[in-house]
This record gives sequence, C-alpha cells and structure tokens, in this order.
Amino acid sequence: MQLAILSRNPKLYSTRRLVEAAEERGHEVQVIDYLRCVIDITSHRPAITYGGGKLEGIDAVIPRIGATRTFYGTAVVRQFEMMGVYPAVESQAISRSRDKLRALQLLAAEGVGLPVTSFAHSTKDIDGLISLVGNAPLVVKLLEGTQGMGVVLAETKKAAESVIGAFMQLDANILVQEFIKEAGGSDIRAFVVGNRVVAAMERTAMPGDFRSNVHRGGEARPVKLTPEERATAKRAAKILGLNVAGVDLMRSNHGPVVLEVNSSPGLEGIEGATKIDVAGKVIDHIETNAGAKATTRARRKA
Repeated sequence: MQLAILSRNPKLYSTRRLVEAAEERGHEVQVIDYLRCVIDITSHRPAITYGGGKLEGIDAVIPRIGATRTFYGTAVVRQFEMMGVYPAVESQAISRSRDKLRALQLLAAEGVGLPVTSFAHSTKDIDGLISLVGNAPLVVKLLEGTQGMGVVLAETKKAAESVIGAFMQLDANILVQEFIKEAGGSDIRAFVVGNRVVAAMERTAMPGDFRSNVHRGGEARPVKLTPEERATAKRAAKILGLNVAGVDLMRSNHGPVVLEVNSSPGLEGIEGATKIDVAGKVIDHIETNAGAKATTRARRKA
C-alpha cells in the first residue's frame, strides 16, 4: 500500500517509528508536512497539491496533527477523506478530542467516569466553580493546554480563587476539576488501536510536581489494567470516534476516571516503557481496514 504520514517533522520519534513499521511490512510511505498542502476545493475531483504536484495513489493517511494546528490539519485530513483515502484517525474525531470541553461532555453523556468538572465564564461564578468540585485542593486546566502545560494545582481556596480569577481576566477558557488525591500523582496512558488496548503504562510525577507527563520528567512503567480500566479506555475512544487514541486515566476511589483522550498520542514513552511495537499495531490496523480498498484499486488499474 501507499501510506502517507501527516507530520511537520520527519525526525520526531513517533513519525520515524511509523515509517519504520510501515516499511518493515513492505509498504511505500512518505512524510507530508500538512501545512504545505494546498487543498483544491472547487474541482469536480477533490485533490491536494504538495510540492508543486498532485498527491495521488495514496491508500491511507496517518494524521499526526499538532494541537496548535488543528484547524488546518483537520481540513487536510478531511480533504483526503473526500478523495477516498482511508484515515487512521478521522478528521471529525480529531476535532472532537481537541475540544476538551466538548470531549468531556460527550463522555459524560455516555456515562463514562470523569473527575468532577466545572466550567464557567463570569468571574462572579468563581465560588460556584470551586464548590461544585468539592473545594480545594483542585486542578485548574487551560482548555488549549497540552503535555501538562497550563495545568495548575490550587491547594487552598484562596489560591484557587487567585488562579481562576487570573485566567479569567486573561479571557482564557478553563476547566476546574477535583483533585484525585488517592492517585498519588500517577496516571495511566492506555493506547487504543481499533477496539483493543495494545499497550498501557503508568506515569508518575517527579517529586514536588503532580503532573505525570513524561514530557515534564515523569517516570513511566508498564502496568496491567483491570477489566474495568480496559473497557473504559476502549469506550472513551469509541465515543469520540478515534481508531487510534491515547486515553489518560486515573485510579480513584470511585473507579477509573478519564482525564483526557489524545488523538495524536506519542509513541516514545509507551514503547520505551512497555517494549511493545505500538507503531506496528497502528500499521496492522490500517492493513486490515484499508487493505481491501487498496487491492480493489490495484485491480482496476490492472
């Protein structure tokens, strides 16, 4: 098959591993900087121009869309979908997951366990925001934050009022969530491909920090999920329509709760911790779901 990875940096670990896994299975693969793609909207045949020529003959794309480039990145993925190219992750699913508030609302509507969460616009509602999540300590999150950036632990009500008020003065969109103390600064990343959890790791924050992101110095190790945790991760990915997802969970006193669902989960941390060929699992999924379409196309050409 002809595969394309939509990534701005071919040297990134996740991009390199996907290229390696695809080539090991005999596929032709190219890395495409999606910001350099030109979308031909008005033609009778949807097309994308890249580097002066039209992109043709691609059977499947693997989107690796940066959080700050979601709008244009999803437009490119959507154009590939209109061209009949199989997306490992659909454009609409990426958009759903990137809107953290919308994602949590969709998960809550389906009864998925979540931390108690509140959202408001007016600075006059700060007391209501705080009391709704059970008072301090609590966590304040920027809706646009990634990799632990824009996440603050407020240990007292006074600190919470100051942080929330400051963010609101900046007209920033924030979520206020209960602090899951029993998690002890650890969370779980479950990597979902198709309808399977193919790998899982537990991440623990550095001393003095509560954010367990590996990018922020947190430590990772393989972890065995309970049946409930495994089912929750698969269900969360399915609700958002993600065929490939990193589902972040915490172990609370009332069962597993979903913190976030990532549509472009990194491979370095999970492969390093678990020694599982996660990139290969992604390519296997594409072979299963896009392979029949590619075979039919090849027969027509012959």
